[in-house]
Amino acid sequence: MHILVNGVRLFVDVEGAGLVAEGSVMREKPTMILLHGGPGADHSIFKPAFSQLSDLAQIIYVDHRGNGRSEDGDPKHWTLDQWADDLFALCQTLGIKEPIIFGASFGGFVAQAYATKYPGHLRALILAATTAHVDFETIFAAFGRIAGPLAGQVARAYWSGPTPERRQAYFENCLPHYSVAPPDSDMMQRMTVKNPVAMHFNGPNNEMGRFDFRAALNRLTCPILILSGDRDPMMPVPFSDVLLTSLGNARATHHTLPDAGHLLEYDQPEVFFAHLRRFISEDIACD
Repeated sequence: MHILVNGVRLFVDVEGAGLVAEGSVMREKPTMILLHGGPGADHSIFKPAFSQLSDLAQIIYVDHRGNGRSEDGDPKHWTLDQWADDLFALCQTLGIKEPIIFGASFGGFVAQAYATKYPGHLRALILAATTAHVDFETIFAAFGRIAGPLAGQVARAYWSGPTPERRQAYFENCLPHYSVAPPDSDMMQRMTVKNPVAMHFNGPNNEMGRFDFRAALNRLTCPILILSGDRDPMMPVPFSDVLLTSLGNARATHHTLPDAGHLLEYDQPEVFFAHLRRFISEDIACD
């Protein structure tokens, strides 16, 4: 479905009931909103894997403005601040109170923008393979170490100054190393890719190189789960260590998944979803 939010129609999909009949009562499940990576990708990367959590939470899939099946709107609004406002307005429109926000990679940037701008409006935060501030040299070094010299060179060229040609070379030489397991070609074919928003956001001279949530994260107090992969060249483990250090006032935990790249749920599905299930059913419930 499409829902009008802040002047653009966002694509939204819902999985699972919010209220479940159990004997003489109706049990209310928490709502978990999934924020996809990119920018320029869409929510389809989460399907069908995240369906297994629908017994614990009502799942909301959303494509950010300018991404996937959502409307583009004016490119000047392709900012973390606007994407955070869109998420808040979507919750207001749908009547969602205190959602669990899951953000992966770029979706983790949006999740942090939302959480630090509206700290009283979320129940918990899950940050997977993401960072509070991008250190590009750390990324280049990780690609060279994990994926080899050519991937390191291509990554440096693209992230230093994104162009359509460099993006294509990046897709060919670097994207296959986002996972330890063989790439899933079906996943890429299912995805609706929009390159303009990536050209607008990516790189040190665009917002990707300017945002920094390290100081603002200190104001968060909700439960927070951080997940990283020990073979992730795009968001290396040190980025998650910085996240944990920045969350001085929150009950935060960090787990590094072994033999996992950037696509944690793809490389280590059992471990990944076990952490999510434990966090949703035990850690948040005890808060």
